Amino acid sequence: MKTKRRAFAFLLVLCTAATALLSARTPDEPAAKKSYLTYVGTYTTKTNSKGIYAYRFDAATGQLSAIGVAAETPDPSWVAVHPNGKFLYAVNEAGKNSTVTAFALDAKTGKLTLLNQLPALGEDSCYISFDRTGKYVFVANYTSGNVVVFPIEADGKLGAATANVHDEGKLGPNKERQEGPHAHWIEQSVSGSVYVADLGLDRVLRYGFDPGTGALSPGPVRSLFSGQLVDFSAKLSRGTGPRHVVFASRGMDIYVLGELKSTVTAFHVVGFDDFVPTSFQKISALPKGFSGRNDAAEIALHPSGKFLYTSNRGNDTIAVFNVQRRGGRLSLAANVPTGGKEPRHFAIDPTGKFLLAENQLSNKIVVFKIDPATGGLTPTGQVVDVPSPVCITFVPVE
Repeated sequence: MKTKRRAFAFLLVLCTAATALLSARTPDEPAAKKSYLTYVGTYTTKTNSKGIYAYRFDAATGQLSAIGVAAETPDPSWVAVHPNGKFLYAVNEAGKNSTVTAFALDAKTGKLTLLNQLPALGEDSCYISFDRTGKYVFVANYTSGNVVVFPIEADGKLGAATANVHDEGKLGPNKERQEGPHAHWIEQSVSGSVYVADLGLDRVLRYGFDPGTGALSPGPVRSLFSGQLVDFSAKLSRGTGPRHVVFASRGMDIYVLGELKSTVTAFHVVGFDDFVPTSFQKISALPKGFSGRNDAAEIALHPSGKFLYTSNRGNDTIAVFNVQRRGGRLSLAANVPTGGKEPRHFAIDPTGKFLLAENQLSNKIVVFKIDPATGGLTPTGQVVDVPSPVCITFVPVE
């Protein structure tokens, strides 16, 4: 029976990987939509920002056209549009008073209407994402080091939390930044597991998730192969400070951005070793010879899967990496100045033609054209003024 169970588990994994491969967009396949609404989250404390700003984005030209304030809300540091395009959710990063807010989205006007707002059940919420069914949101609370799951009701409102888990593990060596767990990113993988990047623990934790109840299962889980309890978290070099993670398009690798060391660490997450993530590369995101303060901030994979990008705050550049077609190894191709200070976030538009860099401290979004052959970035000349921009998301419109 054990042999049959292991064979079944192995086939299940192969099917999962095959599904990921088939669902990944063909490298040069054009996006169906050409017009988008773009929402920008900002910091409002000690700035003149009002909250979430809306723009129209022309995917043919890369042009952003301002609509204005979509919703007045305090410190919406991360915003995400529901897969159905009808709702937008934001975390309001406000220390112990942090909240999670649900809005109805008007695709014609770009305006957001408040549906409800709940306590985030943690301090300094910094990331929000959806489960694969669109029935739940996952929230990472940085300072308190916990992650929370909220159900989404039929009308888009948020319901009472179904899970609230505090990250656990050995702390990193940086006494100023790693004095406790610091959940900085949370998303569900193609396999259904939930991954959490914890800056304080130097780990990307893997949690089980029950889509029926919205429950998270932390800690070691039982291996399908050995039947033993196994820690499936990805362990990074001490002091790395994992901030954000991106899944490779084929669903079998992850790339982890280390904020404190300005590095990208690559892991295989599907294999024949009970699926414990295996690191196969660690590479700097900084140019050779750079010295001084730098905090890596964002990471994104191009829709083609050929290029990976990260942002550097201090060096104030976007690092451009080539991705090896077989094996997934990275090579640093360029560090492109962002045209401003502190690029906390950037986003690649859904067509893969443009990259929008948000310079938080210079209050500007700079638009770059992406070379489809090399992944290189060239400024289009468009610079958009917006106070303290720290997050961008897109939604297609007719």
